[in-house]
Formats: sequence, C-alpha cells, structure tokens
Amino acid sequence: MARALLLLAMIGLTVYAVADIVSSDDEDRLGVPRLPWVLVALVPFVGPVAWILVRRSQRARRAGGGSTGAGPSGRPGPRRGGPVAPDDDPEFLWRLEQERLRREREAQGRPDDGAPPRRDDQPQQPDGDLPGDARG
Repeated sequence: MARALLLLAMIGLTVYAVADIVSSDDEDRLGVPRLPWVLVALVPFVGPVAWILVRRSQRARRAGGGSTGAGPSGRPGPRRGGPVAPDDDPEFLWRLEQERLRREREAQGRPDDGAPPRRDDQPQQPDGDLPGDARG
C-alpha cells in the first residue's frame, strides 16, 4: 500500500511539474529551454521538487521587485504596487462613470460640449461670476 502511494505521489509530482514547465515563460525557467527542464522533471522526486523550488523563487523575486520583500524588521512588508483588479482602481471607476454619463447625455439628446468631464474633487465655479468677466 505504501509503495502504491509513493508511486502515485511520484507520478503526480512529475505530471504537475511537466505541465507547469510547458506553460511557463522564459523568466520562470531562468532562460533555459523547456526540454532540459522536462528531462530534469522526469528524475523521480528530485526533478519535480527542483522545478517547484526554482519556479517559486522566480515568482517571489518577480513579485518582490528583485528583493526578498522583507521590511526593515526582517519580516515581509506590505505588497506595493497598484490595484490588482480594475474594479479596485479609482481612476478606472471614474472613467467608467464619466463614460456612462456621456452616454446618458447622448441618449437624452443633449449635445456633448466637448469639454473634458469635471472630476468631483475639482472646485466648481459659477457660470456668470468668472474672474475678469466684464458684464454690466
């Protein structure tokens, strides 16, 4: 029974490693072509484990920007970078809302004045009281 489990684990690790190698990009493989990595992965247990460790270190290096990602105290620091998904990006959401408002104006028959849309955080000035307006 133990031999069967060991054999299944070996086959599973090998299949996973080969599939991962085939779908990996050049950076993950350290610039080595796919075929040598596949041959390494066919070595029982050692090959798949070597591939998994290399792939994991490359992912960590890429995610950390080439560093270990440790903060001043030696513990991992917060992840840096922009939003992960578009719906977490305030700029994207703002542009989406402006596009929706433009479509509403077009559907109601109001002409688009061609001016860039005003952001909510910009101060609004009254139309008739502009500085330098010489009405009288």
